[in-house]
Amino acid sequence: MREMMWIFAVIIFSVCETWGLDTVVRNASFYLGNDVNLTCSNELRSELMFVLWKIDLKHKECSIALSNDGQSTDSCNDGKSLQNTSTALYLHIPNFSNDDVGVYRCETIYTGGVDVHMINVEITAPPSISAWLEWKGNKTVAVCKAERGKPAASISWSHLENSSSLKTWSGSDGFFTVESHLELPENMDPKNLSCTVRYPYWEEEKTLVPKFTAATCLHFTMMCIRIVVIIVAVLAGILFFAKKKLRCCGVAGR
Repeated sequence: MREMMWIFAVIIFSVCETWGLDTVVRNASFYLGNDVNLTCSNELRSELMFVLWKIDLKHKECSIALSNDGQSTDSCNDGKSLQNTSTALYLHIPNFSNDDVGVYRCETIYTGGVDVHMINVEITAPPSISAWLEWKGNKTVAVCKAERGKPAASISWSHLENSSSLKTWSGSDGFFTVESHLELPENMDPKNLSCTVRYPYWEEEKTLVPKFTAATCLHFTMMCIRIVVIIVAVLAGILFFAKKKLRCCGVAGR
């Protein structure tokens, strides 16, 4: 009986594809690390006879199916599962990651007909943001960074936007890093500078005030110490030779 049910489902889906059954297409985006539940039909759980998810991911294609008699198949083997409540059946994706991004096609047979839904699933990952000051030669440079976000964030400065440079790059995992550098004029006080990071899924923009990092301050302190040591050494050398010259002159005067 179970084998007949599966054969029946395959025949129904094949016929529907041949006839060009209308497919409901929608887009969905989920936060990195969240548990996700995808539904594909508004039919009552009691009305469903067969559900098939065809999943097209970046690195593989697989499928998960379940019939109303409890028979199931799963070629994904990555934690995804079909779960149900008293009123609905849904595909559960635990700990949503970049590997789960793809096209999810759901085909259902219920007592009143057949439904086909296709969901384009994307990932949403807010970036880690930071800002700091650093020295390049004799110039002070402000840096603002939005790291590993998806989609990419945008960065702007409170002053002198035309003098800034912006770099955006994507890692092999598809997450974006945006970094902006702004060279400050000599007469500008860095305390009056801020950068603003905007991300499509943030309700409010984030504002950062760049400051010298402890490592940069230590580097500057060590550089100052070296300069002081050199100046002291030079002055000591001048004083030594001056004393030596005075002694020579004193001896010659006698």
